[in-house]
Amino acid sequence: MHFKNKIVMVTGSTRGIGKAIALAFAREGATSIIIGRNVETAEKVRDEFMRQGLKAEGFGCDVTSTENVEKITNKILDKFNRIDILVNNAGITKDNLLLRMSEDDWDEVIKVNLKSVFCSTKVVAKVMLKQKSGTIINISSIIGIQGNSGQANYAATKAGILGFTKSMAKELASRGITVNAIAPGYIGTDMTAELKENVREEILKNIPLGRLGKSEDVAGVCLFLASKEAAYITGQTIVVDGGMAI
Repeated sequence: MHFKNKIVMVTGSTRGIGKAIALAFAREGATSIIIGRNVETAEKVRDEFMRQGLKAEGFGCDVTSTENVEKITNKILDKFNRIDILVNNAGITKDNLLLRMSEDDWDEVIKVNLKSVFCSTKVVAKVMLKQKSGTIINISSIIGIQGNSGQANYAATKAGILGFTKSMAKELASRGITVNAIAPGYIGTDMTAELKENVREEILKNIPLGRLGKSEDVAGVCLFLASKEAAYITGQTIVVDGGMAI
């Protein structure tokens, strides 16, 4: 139980990678704070965790609003008096070639994927600064490193997260707070389930390990980065892509 009594806040954790991350921490003794846009869905995931004998809370929150994040953070602090780990995972895709991409689709992806990281980090960092301890993990993507046709908006947000991570690592290090990023490759989630079979086969040809990743592969790296074994690691990006970017 490596994270017994730790409070872990995970945005975008009602499904996919975020849910797997929250579940991994809960199984290691932490109380996982499930954050999703829909409060009923977040509470449903909370109940699912609790039926397994795990500790969890569920909140609905628009994490693109600092004001809303502050409200939820205050609720967490009222109950637990601390936040030890923040995982910024909330994200969406609205893919299209640039010349066909609407301004609304550009703005929405920037808002959800990048502004949410700013809002959540700004609010929770204040808590961690007072504690003089904490771990922040930002979920980026391999697309933010190598780009991808039809995903200019998504790539821009995920690349932005990498620069943000390095800047925050420098700003917060003196108070014992580490900030790192994870860049997953193609992970088997609801998003990748929509890929056409020929596209999936083409992707697999470029992955040396010959398979899509699992959400648990990303969750395991989160556990490591939040552990005492990783206490001297900050400002880094760990790529979890089966060797695709070699």
